[in-house]
Amino acid sequence: MKKVIKKILVIILFVFLVIQFFQPALNTDDGRVYTTDFTHTYKTPAEISTMLKASCYDCHSNNTNYVWYDYVQPGRWLVEKHIRQAKNELNFNEWGNYSARKQERLLHSMAEQVETGQMPLRSYTLLHKNAVLSKDQIEVLTKWLKEQP
Repeated sequence: MKKVIKKILVIILFVFLVIQFFQPALNTDDGRVYTTDFTHTYKTPAEISTMLKASCYDCHSNNTNYVWYDYVQPGRWLVEKHIRQAKNELNFNEWGNYSARKQERLLHSMAEQVETGQMPLRSYTLLHKNAVLSKDQIEVLTKWLKEQP
């Protein structure tokens, strides 16, 4: 029985090591500056830009700041899937390419989701403490978002 368990553990370790060689493409743009970026479109104040970049941009932009554990499979596949889904909903770098109607809908949705604590995701803030927004930051950010045309 011990030999069977040992074989199973060796196989699991082998599979774990092999899958480390299959990494999806990184969500990085090598520091490219987007003229269509949300912060350029609205000329956001520094305080707002800082909050958005710390709490939102890792998933909702073309440039994710990865930490060491984001490179470990199978977690990496999950992270990349989450980023793909997030960018399909909202990509701050592509903001200027959205229609006025979509921008208005997204602004309303962003304010509502931040205000109700739906964003940033709890699963994200558990590992990224700098992404947690204080009550004051939430108030400032949602007020600013609601003021935009």
